[in-house]
Amino acid sequence: MTIPQWLDWAQRLQALAQAGLNYDPRPFDKLRYEQLRDIAAEMIAANSIADAADVAASLAAERGHPTPKVDCRAVIIRDDKILLVQEKMDNDRWTLPGGWVDVGEPPSQAVEREAWEESGYRVRATKLLALYDRNLHSHPPHIYHIYKLFFRCELLDETRDETPNDETGAVAFWGLDELPELSVSRVTATQLARFLEHDRQTDLPTDFD
Repeated sequence: MTIPQWLDWAQRLQALAQAGLNYDPRPFDKLRYEQLRDIAAEMIAANSIADAADVAASLAAERGHPTPKVDCRAVIIRDDKILLVQEKMDNDRWTLPGGWVDVGEPPSQAVEREAWEESGYRVRATKLLALYDRNLHSHPPHIYHIYKLFFRCELLDETRDETPNDETGAVAFWGLDELPELSVSRVTATQLARFLEHDRQTDLPTDFD
């Protein structure tokens, strides 16, 4: 586990509270579960720069049985270089194109859509390279428990649509020895190196936690 102990506790408290509230608890139990959720929010706010009210509102908005959220990323490699995009929401740091998988959307279609929206390239997902538990890798803390899916994608067209978008800025292929500042909340240099290994050894099995 690479996340702080307090965040692990907060995530588990939130999950217990959300599960309890989901299964039609008795009135007094409902109050206790809500108190558990509030404690989780207080722990997160006390150990971060997040506003306590915002954290509490975010946790309260979660409904149903608690499960990890799903993030997908497109791994596009050309000439031993990997495609990265500048993430405007993270001080123009660089990452693999990708984002949340939407409800009703297969992961392979989600990653193809995200690659198109963020990089301007039409791609096809060809292999699931890795399914990682974000908590077990060197990412900074995040309020939610997240699974990260990394798909090998092939370019369908070398021509790129350069229409500006609201999420990403520049788009470029980078070698491991020239990487820009990464958005490590989304991807790490170690992960990129592993994906290049997959590209060189195509018979490697999917990595998973």
